[in-house]
This record gives sequence, C-alpha cells and structure tokens, in this order.
Amino acid sequence: MPVQQGGVDPLLKVSKPKPARDSFTFRLRPKDIKDHLDRFVIRQDEAKKVLGVALCDHFQHVRLTREGDPAPHYVKQNVLLLGPTGVGKTHLIRSAAELIGVPFVKADATKFSETGYVGGDVEELIRDLIRRANGDLERAGQGIVYLDEIDKIAGREAGTRDVSGRGVQTNLLKLMEDADVPVMSPNETPPPGMPRPRENSINTRHILFIVSGAFAGLESVVRRRRGASVDGVPASRLIAEATTQDFIEFGFEPEFIGRLPVRVACKGLTADDLYHVMRDSESSLLRQYERAFRAYGIEVRFHADGLRRIAEQAAAENTGARGLMTVCERALREFKFELPSTRIRELVVDAALVDAPEETLSRLLRRRKGRKERVPSRKP
Repeated sequence: MPVQQGGVDPLLKVSKPKPARDSFTFRLRPKDIKDHLDRFVIRQDEAKKVLGVALCDHFQHVRLTREGDPAPHYVKQNVLLLGPTGVGKTHLIRSAAELIGVPFVKADATKFSETGYVGGDVEELIRDLIRRANGDLERAGQGIVYLDEIDKIAGREAGTRDVSGRGVQTNLLKLMEDADVPVMSPNETPPPGMPRPRENSINTRHILFIVSGAFAGLESVVRRRRGASVDGVPASRLIAEATTQDFIEFGFEPEFIGRLPVRVACKGLTADDLYHVMRDSESSLLRQYERAFRAYGIEVRFHADGLRRIAEQAAAENTGARGLMTVCERALREFKFELPSTRIRELVVDAALVDAPEETLSRLLRRRKGRKERVPSRKP
C-alpha cells in the first residue's frame, strides 16, 4: 500500500513490534482528508469532517491490526450519507479512496436482489474490489464499497415491507461486518491474463462500507415523531436529525441500520455554491469543455457573468451539480457542432451566450463571414 505522507509522524512514535514488510501503512489525519476533499468538493464541511474521522479511525485500526495490535471487539464505522442528488456524495468517497490508495467500488443498491437471479448478487461487490485490485486479495480486503440509492431497498411500499428489499438488507449484513466471500462465483473463470487465485475466499472485516441516498419522505417520519415542534422546519434539517427509530420506521431492518453507526447529512447546493463548483473545484466541469474545444484548436474563456447564469439555471434544475452539464450542453451544443468546421479560434461564454446561444452563434458566424469577405483576394 502507498505511503500517504512523507516524514515521521510524532503521534506514532510508540514502541511496537517491527512490522512485516507488507504491513499496511497509513499516516493521514482527519484534517489531511478534509483538506484533500476541499480541493474537489464545494461545501459539505460537516460531511468532510465526519468522513475524515471515520476513515482515519478505520484505516488506523487496519494498520494497527496488521502490525500486531489487534482489537478483537472493534466496531466497524460504516457510514451512511444522506442528501439530495448532485451534492457531491460520490465525489467525496471516490476522492478519499484515491487519497488513501485503496480499491474503490461503487454500485446502486437497486441492482441487487435477494436471490441474485433477477438482480445482482451482493457478493459481486467484493469480487469487483478484487478486480479493481488486479487480483491482489490483500489490497482488496482493505478497500471501500460505496452503495448509492440505499433508501430504495427500505421496502416501504404501501406501508408494508418489500420482501426483496428485506432480503437484500439481510445479505448485505453478512458483508458489512465479518464474512468470507468466495473469490470466484460458481462456474466463473479468471479474466484473460489473470491467474486463478490461490485463496478460495476473501474476508470483509477490513472492508469499509459507505452507503448513501436521498431519503425522500424521511422528513415526514421525523415530523410525525416530533409533532408541532418542527412546524416550518426545512426538510433537509429534519433528515439530518433522523434517529435510528426513524430509519426503522422508514423501512430499514434494525440490524441493518445498526451496522451504519456513522451518519451525516449533505446539504443541497445553491446557485452560489454551483458557481464556486465551476470556478474553484479542481475537477470542475469547465475543464472538460475547455478540453473538448481545444481538440479543434479553439480556446474557450468563461466569463464570471456567464458562470453566474449557468449556475442560476442549473439550480433551477434541482439536480445539484449534475444540472451544470445539462445547462452547459444546452448552451454550447450548437457551438460544439458548428465551430470545429470554421476558422474561429476563440469562444467567450458570457451571460448573453447562455441566455441566447442560437442568436450568439449566428452573430459570431456572420461576423466571421463578414471578415472573410472583406479580405482582399491575393493576386496569382
């Protein structure tokens, strides 16, 4: 496993047995993780802090265990993230996994079924980790599994428990704590170039599970419990205050929600937040558009007023940061089609272009055509 920080960590100057050569090395602190996440995800400070602590606790436990200091009664800090779509939940987890240097797998909980015949088998999550680790079971056994749309398996249709949803929860329970999973499913053969593993199973005790969902309707459960005392309180705040019993009422099995002791709510993004997502994030969508036009020798410059207008329209989409691409595509698709076939080498994206892209494109093409017609022809 890679070393995350150089130098000697004074907090770790403790007399310990000399670790094995292949021991897991982890030197990050919670603030290191938050500082890294700040580069890619705007806002969500509380979620970053909670993740920083949970990830450090977990991977320090992994390191200490591998160095000969086990904690036989350690309770794994699996994480539950709540919040609307497009607020950065997936980006948070993926960025943290890249920093730590562990394999990462993301899947939607809705693709699984109780039996695996109609939907997927939950054990495939662990086998996906093995594939991401190129068959290295040791690395895979220290990975992160991220399950989105976990609220969709709560099973609360018409006030009843969905049998398949309960079954998926039960099967996930086996993985989230300490289970041995067959490395290969029955009748499976290794991918080309990958030898058949010597071990028959992989243990999940050091695999961290993080789940997330929008949890629409959970605020109603909290409101019923709290009564008139929460009249007028925003839904986002009510969701953040949900208790274990509220999740059970929502449709989760007590044993399942009990395996997710670390819970934090992500906040929705305002137009101002979306503006900063584009302007300040190292993974800003703008880099994608600059690269796409640069492939044709065209420089794109985004003006501040253009970014503001994109952010305002994206906020109206109610899909968080995902709305940014919807708006950008709507504003720039005709430019992406027309300009590569012209000699235009610069495009300025301002508020006028975002408000009226077709008119702006027409003016740009007319202006270019006029310049071309005014250029005197060269004598032979």
